[in-house]
Amino acid sequence: MPASYSWTAHTTSESAAQGVAGAWVARLGFVLLGVAVVGLAALRPPRWPPLARGLHAGFGVLIVAAAVFSSRSWEAAAPYDRTEDVLHSLAASTMGIAFAGGVVAVGLALRPRRVEPLAAVAVVASIGLPLAMVAWDDVSGLLQRAMFAVAYAWYGTEAVLARHA
Repeated sequence: MPASYSWTAHTTSESAAQGVAGAWVARLGFVLLGVAVVGLAALRPPRWPPLARGLHAGFGVLIVAAAVFSSRSWEAAAPYDRTEDVLHSLAASTMGIAFAGGVVAVGLALRPRRVEPLAAVAVVASIGLPLAMVAWDDVSGLLQRAMFAVAYAWYGTEAVLARHA
């Protein structure tokens, strides 16, 4: 990454931004996560209801779209395609909604009278952390990475549970 990139202030999308040298590495990470989540949703035993599978498959497709359509660079003077940046933002925003909805759908189908702690953290993180990123943009990269860590933990737990189902 260029020296002006800060992992605490700049998001992962900015590490995959238009015109950034080496952005393909971050884009590849998005694509691999998306393919893994689509695979998990497609191969899932009946533990997940159809709505949850659809929402999580949507998350996977949308994160791939976020890789295909890159955001603008954090460097204000860098040229960028506005349409591509808008498409990236739409994919990224919708992706968070799909994740939260999918987690809730799994929780309601499997444990309607009990809230799983990791699921609660995942839903709160997927809604609260993006709002916090707007309020505290100087640590938006750190907040986004925390949000992704929660999503990885949730998907990892679900993958392990699927294997043992």
